[in-house]
Amino acid sequence: MSTQVPRLFAGLVDDAAVFPPGSAALPEAVVAHRGHRTAWYADLVGPLLLPASAVAAGELSGLVDPAEGFVTGLIGDTGVAGVPVALSFLAPDGVTVRQVEVPVAKRGEDPQPGLTELLNLTERLDGTRIYAEIPLTFGLLGALDTLAEARAGGLPVAAKFRTGGLAAELFPTPVELAAVICACRDRQLPFKLTAGLHHAIRHRDPETGFTHHGFVNVLAAALAAAAGREVDAAAELLAATDPVRVVELVRAHRDTERPLWVGYGSCSIEEPLTDLIRLGLVNGGFEE
Repeated sequence: MSTQVPRLFAGLVDDAAVFPPGSAALPEAVVAHRGHRTAWYADLVGPLLLPASAVAAGELSGLVDPAEGFVTGLIGDTGVAGVPVALSFLAPDGVTVRQVEVPVAKRGEDPQPGLTELLNLTERLDGTRIYAEIPLTFGLLGALDTLAEARAGGLPVAAKFRTGGLAAELFPTPVELAAVICACRDRQLPFKLTAGLHHAIRHRDPETGFTHHGFVNVLAAALAAAAGREVDAAAELLAATDPVRVVELVRAHRDTERPLWVGYGSCSIEEPLTDLIRLGLVNGGFEE
């Protein structure tokens, strides 16, 4: 008998199969996503994430049936200006765009000009969720204030942060990530994460030497922050490499709605699903 994914994990993992390091071809990614959406673990999986550049090049055309109700998230790799063009290509295919995610600045740049441009675009869209990817550097807190003010004014906007990449500086420390989580908590601002969250528990990649955040660590830290704990407590959970403490905290909240953290994109759905099963947080699709 199939079982539902616990409420805490609902929609946790967006399908980023076409992005590195998986880099699946779009036709194969579409077929695989249909499989995820009909599998016993479907509640774990968010939309298929698509780069705006590929959509604007017409690469999705003919791959989906307008009647099937295909749901995607659009990643604005061509910048804010490229988003309307990509959206115009999706409409004839009957594709529902659940969210749009756009970087508003490069590391070290002032995020406010790009954020202002994105907010102006948000006002012209019809209720689509918008995530502004903000570098964890100069101008971060001011950008969060701007987002929180816009959200309080009714715009469906939230934050997005990068937690990994091809360079060590793209991996925030536990204290840095904990500070961002608590800053979002203080502003009642939901957030997404991207990159580096390949496994449930914090670990060192033997090939690159980079230490990756674990998505269960992040979930534990978000739960702690939502309960009023401060940066040091959240950072301790993010830094934990022994799964016992973080897993037990998460297990105790499996039937509650996930606070603060909207989720993250993964080029593999199988990896996080397998980790959740191994940790006993999801029972593998069968009830005894």
